[in-house]
Amino acid sequence: MTDYVRSSWIGVVACGWTVVFGLAVAPAWADTAMSAPLSQSASPSSAQAEEFITVNGIRRQTGHSADTVALLSHAMGFSSYSAGGVSALPVLNGMADDRVATFVDGMRIASACPNHMNPAMSYIDPDSVASAVATAGITSVSDGGDSTGGTVSVERRDPQFAKAGKILVTGRMRGDYRSNGGGSGASGSVTVANDLLSLRYTGSYNHASDYHAGGDGPRVRSTSYLSFNHAVTLGVHKDNHLLTLTVGQQDIPYEGFPNQYMDMTNNRSTFVNGKYKGDFDWGTLEARGFWQRVDHVMDMLSDKGGHTASTGMPMNTDARTAGYAIKATIPLGLKHVLGLGSSFDHNGLNDWWPPLVGSMMMGPNTYHNINDGHRDRLGHYIEWKAQWLPRLSTELGMRSDLVMMNTGPVAPYSWTGMMGMADAMAARRFNASARGRTDNNFDVTALVRWHPLDSLMIEGGYARKTRSPNLYERYAWGRGAMASSMIGWFGDGNGYVGNLNLTPEIANTASMTLTWHDPRDQAWLVKIQPYYTYTHNYINVMRIGALSNGLSQLQFVNHNAQSYGINGMAFARLWRSDAFGTGEMRANLNWVRGEDLVTHSGLYHQMPTNGTIALHETYGAWTGRVEVTLVKAKDTVDWLRHEPRTPGYALLGLGGSYRWRNLTLDASIDNVLDQKYYLPLGGLSLGDYRATGVLGPLPGLGRSYNLSLTATF
Repeated sequence: MTDYVRSSWIGVVACGWTVVFGLAVAPAWADTAMSAPLSQSASPSSAQAEEFITVNGIRRQTGHSADTVALLSHAMGFSSYSAGGVSALPVLNGMADDRVATFVDGMRIASACPNHMNPAMSYIDPDSVASAVATAGITSVSDGGDSTGGTVSVERRDPQFAKAGKILVTGRMRGDYRSNGGGSGASGSVTVANDLLSLRYTGSYNHASDYHAGGDGPRVRSTSYLSFNHAVTLGVHKDNHLLTLTVGQQDIPYEGFPNQYMDMTNNRSTFVNGKYKGDFDWGTLEARGFWQRVDHVMDMLSDKGGHTASTGMPMNTDARTAGYAIKATIPLGLKHVLGLGSSFDHNGLNDWWPPLVGSMMMGPNTYHNINDGHRDRLGHYIEWKAQWLPRLSTELGMRSDLVMMNTGPVAPYSWTGMMGMADAMAARRFNASARGRTDNNFDVTALVRWHPLDSLMIEGGYARKTRSPNLYERYAWGRGAMASSMIGWFGDGNGYVGNLNLTPEIANTASMTLTWHDPRDQAWLVKIQPYYTYTHNYINVMRIGALSNGLSQLQFVNHNAQSYGINGMAFARLWRSDAFGTGEMRANLNWVRGEDLVTHSGLYHQMPTNGTIALHETYGAWTGRVEVTLVKAKDTVDWLRHEPRTPGYALLGLGGSYRWRNLTLDASIDNVLDQKYYLPLGGLSLGDYRATGVLGPLPGLGRSYNLSLTATF
């Protein structure tokens, strides 16, 4: 990128998409500088910087949650599906899971589970994250295709290097405690480097027992978990070139899922990830290559009755992911930048359910749910950014993605037994069908950014985004009540059946962002973003049967749908003096409404109107925060899925930290008043239902006292 572009464009995330605009000085609370040249970024960072991450351009301390998704909790338009303790699913402007392109260190990782218990962000510990960006709605074509809701990108810390002739030894250690559920965690990293080579090890451990609901509520079953993460990163830095190779492994011996019939009884992932970045006279080149293997096992933990050789229900998944991504950024003079890219992702999946000893329903053979399935995506894009006038810029991008899917023949537990007749008949129909599918998808993004006043920025844009079905949406073939109940990542207790005739979703999104800010002292900022999305062939459901517990058997189908909403945020510096330090107020507000235009039901899991108001104080080495979270009652629901309504609530949180030399102590209290509330996106509490016979929404976390200590060297 030219010096002109580097000096005059400051990269930020503005109200739902990553944008670039010309602010002379970034706000005091934001870290919005663009990436420095490699010769600068490779220098060792300070110990203090290691304690912060960048979330949507804002510099913040790591929190107490063991789930990486929680890092984005205050991003505009962001919410999350409740799942296991380290496996929540991101939601952007009411679209979730596979509708959000999620990258971890450049890897597009698909869930290797019929319940999506191992989403992409579950594979990285929060303490390993250097930056996290959530881009909702209108996304640049360079941010990935095969998605309609937006993009989430999480990056590890780059390698650190010593000055010439020196040896660098640095690291950090962190310990956490959370009273509700007896949660504990530990993480650490150590780096040894000279000016050419860098070697870093990172490791983490997180554990919790079942948490208790608010209002002195009961234990919420199936919310315990245990996870381990290890990674080794080798970095080579020479002039304007950086090569990074990371090898890692994750092991989750168990993780409860309160809104699923099953739990995760083991998940082991091994990955290799390589990245090259170089600055040349003609521009910048970035190339990535990756490979991952996932061995995943589901059954029932003790909260749901446990499992033995003759009880429970074993379900196994084996997945392989491999791919590459190449991006080139080429300046065309002082005012134009051309971006070119190519990527390929292979996802291979085997999903089989071993027979249960002595069971007439789950035996005598192995149930093959997805047999040698694969989903391959080849994508290319071209992107043109232009600075026509000092206050007027545009971005135009086009992208094509070729998605190829197929799977082998399947088999039920039994071809002859009466109890499995529905599955046997469905397997015969499935095996006799042509199963290969190829989708040719096309995306367009067009953005205009205008800065008519020093204090006002106006942005408007349109995006056409396309997403092909995932392997389970197309190939989950079982028609029996039990088999279909094992399919579904929605936490609603319904059973799901795939559909070979599904076509890709095509989402057309229009949005505008208005940004008012203090151009002189950066003491205040207000952003408002309305948006509208019309989706052709939205993958929703139709009812094809009933389950014994009153819930439904559903099949995936294409319907047209629409969603619309408003995101907003505000920042104001209230005071700044030597006597009282610096006080800041931060607030955000999100509202979304979605509708299926065929059934006229609400779209599933749309977060009701919600927002936060927080006061932050910094005085020397002390920081303090008071935050109120407000959530309106959830009245608009998807009646086809029996989505529960939930009452509104308000939660108070307190926290503070103190830094002394290389030690930082952070303490906080979540849900100070111990309010009883239910999670609007929590689905049904199926773990409690199995034990009590009462089917209701998933309760939220009660009061929790949290403490962490971080040491750097």
